[in-house]
Amino acid sequence: MSPATAIGSPLSLPIAIDLAAHDDFEAWRDHARSLLRARIPPGQVIWNEPGQYGDLLASASGATFSEKRIHITVSRDFLELGEKVICHNDSARFALLYRLLWRHQQHPRLLQDVADADVRRAQAMAKEVRRDIHKMRAFVRFRLVEEGKGEERYVAWFEPEHHIIRANVRFFVDRFANMRWSILTPDLSIHWDGALLSETAGATARDAPQGDPVEDMWTRYYASIFNPARVKVGAMLKEMPRRYWKNMPETAIVPSLIAGARARESAMIAAGEDVFPTQFPESLGKVAEEIAACRRCSIGCKGTRAVSGDGALDGGVMVIGEQPGDEEEKAGKPFVGPAGQLLNRYLDEADIDRGTLYVTNAVKHFKFEPRGPRRIHQRPTAGEIDTCRFWLDAERSILKPRTIVALGASAARAVLGRTPSVQNERGRPIALPGGTQLWITVHPSFLLRAADTIQKREKENFLADWVKIREAAFPPMV
Repeated sequence: MSPATAIGSPLSLPIAIDLAAHDDFEAWRDHARSLLRARIPPGQVIWNEPGQYGDLLASASGATFSEKRIHITVSRDFLELGEKVICHNDSARFALLYRLLWRHQQHPRLLQDVADADVRRAQAMAKEVRRDIHKMRAFVRFRLVEEGKGEERYVAWFEPEHHIIRANVRFFVDRFANMRWSILTPDLSIHWDGALLSETAGATARDAPQGDPVEDMWTRYYASIFNPARVKVGAMLKEMPRRYWKNMPETAIVPSLIAGARARESAMIAAGEDVFPTQFPESLGKVAEEIAACRRCSIGCKGTRAVSGDGALDGGVMVIGEQPGDEEEKAGKPFVGPAGQLLNRYLDEADIDRGTLYVTNAVKHFKFEPRGPRRIHQRPTAGEIDTCRFWLDAERSILKPRTIVALGASAARAVLGRTPSVQNERGRPIALPGGTQLWITVHPSFLLRAADTIQKREKENFLADWVKIREAAFPPMV
């Protein structure tokens, strides 16, 4: 639609606007701006989506009309709302947005009127779109496809309710930046090759792979973390509707897991008295043996190697991290990866010999999410930390440290039984029973991922914490 001569009186034929894409908010806004400047009222505009037949009596979208230089008011709230509403599948959304824009010029605070029917409908549409975006992020399942020359691609099939693919694609690019992947949908397919994003036409479920070798491992993992004591079928179906089940490998076993939930729950309760031994093992070597055999939480059931503590047995200082990472699990020793190397650097700057410390973790197995050939760290839950606390208490009972340093909230929870605010409680000793002092500071991995704007300050604070710990735990000889 290009501006030119006037269309005439209000009795003229309606203006038909043919849109090139279902979800192009920028294109809709350009059309709406031109219509608004030409003083074309909402009731005189017909909005046609791609593939939609327009009104035979309406003037073509190429018809021209004059525009006037008028000031158009568009609030940030309207733009944010419009970007979501435009992704809805209701064909009336374009007319609704133009009607709101038209009224917005006379009533700048229109969107704050929650009793207004147009505002309520637009907000309801935006909510449905946001929910669909969340469902896509939660329920897309990539499957491995071997391509030529040994290359791998991960392909997923998804059926969105609304036109959310382009609005959602940045999430998948950022999260799976190093993978080559495709997301196929009925209307549009998106492809990422590690550097460039491309689009092709829609596909069918038959175009997507039906399974891959990783799914057996994922299904076993899902079964291991399925908690029969917390099954709420209604809530589960609300958050994971059945329409997504056919694309998710773990849902094939959900009926059998639910069917056996009551029996498993009873067995867990019956075995509750024997979850852990009544006494701690008598040596760190025995602790390590029993940790390696522990399957009392889902993390221990994933087949990874347990990582016990390591270091000085008589130094009086225990340093606790969150859990072993990928490199720690492979080496069988705590803090040998990037976070451990950064910890060593700050210990040196604080004039502390790591060889005088006993270093361990709150959780003894590596919790991760498989992502292609990589294993991506996942934070342990409060329940998993509390379950593994028995082993940390066993180490403490043998070592009897005078000073404990908790690196991060997870480590502090393992000592205190509650999750503290690290920033509020760092930098000062907390008295524990038996005369032990607890110091809380951040985990070195926090420094590795901290934003540039705060990284310098946080590194200085981390070093200052260790200087205080050194002065308290290693006072100078007089």
